[in-house]
Amino acid sequence: MGWHQELLIGFDLETTGTDPREARIVTGALIEVKDGEPIGRREWLADPGVPIPQEAVDVHGISNERARAEGRPADQVADELARTLTGYWQSGVPVVAYNAAFDLTLLSAELHRHGLPSLSERLGGIAPAPVIDPYTIDRSVDRYRRGKRNLEAVCSVYGVRLDSAHDATADALAAARLASAIAVRHPKVGSLGPADLHRRQVEWYAEWAADFQKFLRGKGDETAVIDGIWPLRDISG
Repeated sequence: MGWHQELLIGFDLETTGTDPREARIVTGALIEVKDGEPIGRREWLADPGVPIPQEAVDVHGISNERARAEGRPADQVADELARTLTGYWQSGVPVVAYNAAFDLTLLSAELHRHGLPSLSERLGGIAPAPVIDPYTIDRSVDRYRRGKRNLEAVCSVYGVRLDSAHDATADALAAARLASAIAVRHPKVGSLGPADLHRRQVEWYAEWAADFQKFLRGKGDETAVIDGIWPLRDISG
């Protein structure tokens, strides 16, 4: 039985912005998925402690008024998310996140911002793993496909239902289902163990970043730098 037929944890954050080192958590979701069906979930709504820009509100629909009135303190949300995630990793359960380098880096930045233990500190000095990122995998196994690579577009390619894009719970569930769908369509991915797949994604992401950086510099942006670290970037920069 492959990893895609076992328990998976879908993970997603909706945030105040697009820079993972600066943006804050607004909503978060962790959803347990087995054979494509949700069997458990946890959801969080945070008061990020900073204004949510209108462009972010337009994406996820959480207003400043609602976040302030109903959201929990940002440090509590970040701590609970990290504690729950590391519990899954300690049990060997893969965490699935679409564009994991964004969500995990952002969570790590929030932990640092509030003086909380990092993910690796909570794991006894071990880096968070295994992580499964359908974005990184799809970009490797179908690198020449044209078109968008956002969650909604890639779900459409693999026939995965996405009920409400940019809702953290819906996106987390779709990410887990998408990971399984990719594994079915590409048996070489499905046949890897979670630890091996994690290591391969580290390589695939670095290769993509180097190629994209080369492309941008070839187009005239000689100073272009694409971070090739996956799934957790340095938050000190």
